[in-house]
Amino acid sequence: MLTDRQGNALPGATAETLALYNSAIDAFNIYRGDPIAPLDQAIEVAPDFTMARIARTYLFALATEPAAAIAAKADLATAKESRLDDREASHVAALALLLAGEWSAAGLALDRHNLRYPNDLLALQAGHLIDFYRANARNLRDRLARVLPRWSPDMPGRSIAQGMYAFGLEETGDYVRAEETGRQALDQQPLDCWAHHAVAHVMEMQGRAQDGIGWMTAREPYWSGDDNLFKVHNWWHLTLCHLDLGQTQEVLALYDGPIRKERSAVALDMIDASALLWRLTLTGQDVGERWQELATAWDQHADGTLYPFNDWHAVMAYLGAGRDDRVEELLTTLRATRDQSETATWARRTGLPLVEGFVAFWRGDYTTATERLHPVRFIANTFGGSHAQRDIIDWTLTEAALRGGHRDLAEGLAHERLALKPHSPINRDFLRRATAPAKEELKIA
Repeated sequence: MLTDRQGNALPGATAETLALYNSAIDAFNIYRGDPIAPLDQAIEVAPDFTMARIARTYLFALATEPAAAIAAKADLATAKESRLDDREASHVAALALLLAGEWSAAGLALDRHNLRYPNDLLALQAGHLIDFYRANARNLRDRLARVLPRWSPDMPGRSIAQGMYAFGLEETGDYVRAEETGRQALDQQPLDCWAHHAVAHVMEMQGRAQDGIGWMTAREPYWSGDDNLFKVHNWWHLTLCHLDLGQTQEVLALYDGPIRKERSAVALDMIDASALLWRLTLTGQDVGERWQELATAWDQHADGTLYPFNDWHAVMAYLGAGRDDRVEELLTTLRATRDQSETATWARRTGLPLVEGFVAFWRGDYTTATERLHPVRFIANTFGGSHAQRDIIDWTLTEAALRGGHRDLAEGLAHERLALKPHSPINRDFLRRATAPAKEELKIA
């Protein structure tokens, strides 16, 4: 029987379809190239090659987009009817949980899977992304820590596992080891966008904006190619560095250039765009008509049910574009959520107060904004992205406290932010405004 590069059996594969499968997994590993097309070809040639269908199901399911979720459910139904070995059946069970909105249960199922099949790179990456989507910092690290000792130094794909481990180390605050591990992974595979972005996260969290600009700029050829599916997110990281230095014109130029020039309809790219325009608005920038284009792009994804982290970012765009009808539709959907899936729980407990807080902020009701955002700011290990992505909550809360006259809260939050990034001009300005005489406190740098 044919196997993948790590020695896992691939029932139903042929020499031709194995090459296609390897090409797809390589593309997925480094987020470069199209992983779907070769899987489509492999499934067409060998319909009984179930791992090819399983891989495609993961790619669709992890897109957090409604149309992709429908395609994933169709693939899963076909896979369930197939003759499955133990590893395939384990994957199918995890996917069934994921597509039912039970992200943590799916992550746990893949924990057990990874212990039985420690060299299953597809499972490790899918599990790592599930940990990311549910913001489980500890498991972002420990999923890899549990299995890396069982990867020999010369096993194909080990650097990909190291790159994931680097990100987990960063999200758990082990910045020195995270940067070292990420750089080591890149020494083996310079095109690994995830490892590259793990090091960028370290610099963001440490407030090393100039280092971050140098890191991103020097390595741009490795992560900014046209076939790079992660390029917008890495451009976003570069904008965060410029934004922290108060270089808003550079940020606007990057937004109009590589971030939104292609009008990407990928949810991850639109999340970055929404968050960036919101941050720019918080600094007092007029972003003009940019909101309108982005809001239109969100229409095909924001449904209030699939993944509330996306809906929250869509609301930012709808508010900016004056699309109050869409804001109210999403609020109604979030408030009406009644099922007991984990995704629905996220929507009720976290997504809804986040949306309500941002809506209140945009409409000038700063007291309500602080009341909604203060209790839900600690959403790590609940759902949604990285520390860098979630920082927009604290930033908005601090701004709401300043504008609403809640000076004690604003000053406390400013001190908290400065303890982490003492050289950030934005954070220093927060403290200046929080402690300034009343007539100056609303002045934005």
